[in-house]
Amino acid sequence: MRGARSAKWVASAIVVALAATACGGGDDDEGGNGGDNAGGNPDGIVRIDGGEPQNPLIPTNTGEQYGALVIQNVFSKLVDFTDEGEVYNVHAESVTPNEDNTVWTVKLQDGWTFHNGDPVTAENYVNAWNWAAHIDNNQANGFWFSDIVGYEDVHPEEEGAEPTADTMSGLTVVDDLTFEITLSSPVTYYDYKMGYDAFTPLPDVFFDDPEAFGEHPIGNGPYEFVEWNHNESIELARYDEYAGENKAQNGGIHIQAYTGLDAAYQDLRSGNLDIIRQVDPKDLPVYQDDLGDRAVNQPYNGIQTIVPVWYEWEDTPPEVLQGISMSIDRETITTTVLNGSRTPADSFVAPGVYGYQEGIGGEITSYDPERGRQLVEDNGGVPNNRIVLQYNADGGHQEWVEAVCNNLIENLGVECVGDAKPDFDTDLEAREADEVQSMYRGGWFQDYPLNANFMKELYHSTAHSNYGRFNNEEVDALFDQGDAAADLEGTVAAYQEAEQVLFETMPAIPLWYQNVNGGWGENVENVRFNSAGQPVLTEVTVNS
Repeated sequence: MRGARSAKWVASAIVVALAATACGGGDDDEGGNGGDNAGGNPDGIVRIDGGEPQNPLIPTNTGEQYGALVIQNVFSKLVDFTDEGEVYNVHAESVTPNEDNTVWTVKLQDGWTFHNGDPVTAENYVNAWNWAAHIDNNQANGFWFSDIVGYEDVHPEEEGAEPTADTMSGLTVVDDLTFEITLSSPVTYYDYKMGYDAFTPLPDVFFDDPEAFGEHPIGNGPYEFVEWNHNESIELARYDEYAGENKAQNGGIHIQAYTGLDAAYQDLRSGNLDIIRQVDPKDLPVYQDDLGDRAVNQPYNGIQTIVPVWYEWEDTPPEVLQGISMSIDRETITTTVLNGSRTPADSFVAPGVYGYQEGIGGEITSYDPERGRQLVEDNGGVPNNRIVLQYNADGGHQEWVEAVCNNLIENLGVECVGDAKPDFDTDLEAREADEVQSMYRGGWFQDYPLNANFMKELYHSTAHSNYGRFNNEEVDALFDQGDAAADLEGTVAAYQEAEQVLFETMPAIPLWYQNVNGGWGENVENVRFNSAGQPVLTEVTVNS
């Protein structure tokens, strides 16, 4: 059942591109391909590339792609989004705000169960969110619940302060299938936020042993968890009692961990892998010829940036970062090094997202090395005349990192080197421990399709993913103003104003918008990628 929130605002070019490139998939964005897998194997296993999740598999402690690939298939959310940005109900029967958007009532569909057979009730949501918000549980995504009345009681802001309550007073169970969320101030888009992975339920057994649960999660989604062979593979199996509309059209998922994209691509070509989510840059010139109509080249709502860490750039004027931005030849790098697979960014927000402002980056995101050098030199220069750009070596980033560094060496006369971490897990650990030497590669794809998601979750002073430790009171205030607006249009407008200030303060340097450059093998059909760049695994059918 679809909700009433629609997205007429989505850029038509993105919608057309998605429709034209979603080869092999159905056109039903609500899930399920409507097919009966005639002549195929309904119990066949789909093999897809992945990597080692950073943390135990708990939804509120997972914020990276490898863990999310598991969480998003083992758990189902209250709502989700179509490729056109519409909110539709998954487990929710309805999500209804009061007149001023301070109280949201959620009614659940009946008949849903966890993979251990326990019914999914309103209490499972309320208990999960209360546990995640509590400071003692140290959940990376706990801040997502900071809008709820009583959050400060379970998660005090002052360092070292003890919580004064065990639960948030703003969460109330009305009956087995209904609960209410009372917010400390209006949030016009709280239904969008509930489309993020952190807002899933947890079964009662979770609270008996959260550590053990993280190694073998029990969800409410279309696949149940089977096994995690660390640094090797993760196995999921179709959950036959799943009550949602997006039932799995295959027998399960085998997620194979790789340390590099090139090995995954070779396995795809040799028939040892069914789906690859991104090919290595060195394979971009050939993969569409190799795979033919099984190749995907599709824009999605994602962006690549480079992010200064402000514990190293603290006394540096933002004009220096503006000058660095002007010294990067995005057009040439995306055309040559990345073989036309990316689009130069002119905003902090992806084009398919409500609130995107075309060209807002102006001269700051345009290539003007002479002006860039002048800005850098006139404002004190790059700290220590050296930039170290941290990235994960397993993600296919080395080529473009080297190209960016070459631009900065040539145009600014600074030293620039890459700092390759062996995998994304190690990369994130360095960010979280404040051990980045200068800058890191930032990548973001939508949690929900609003401009707020591309700003608040990255650049608010309290956001967990603000690994650069950017802190600006004016930006925080504009984010808060947007959240408290009278309607969704007011929210988007406030965040658009905030984006202008981001270009004045430079918490990051936008590089380019992302494309899915992946594909699938001959053993599977009905493969498509959604607007967040993720494969819709429930729709995939296996031939044998």
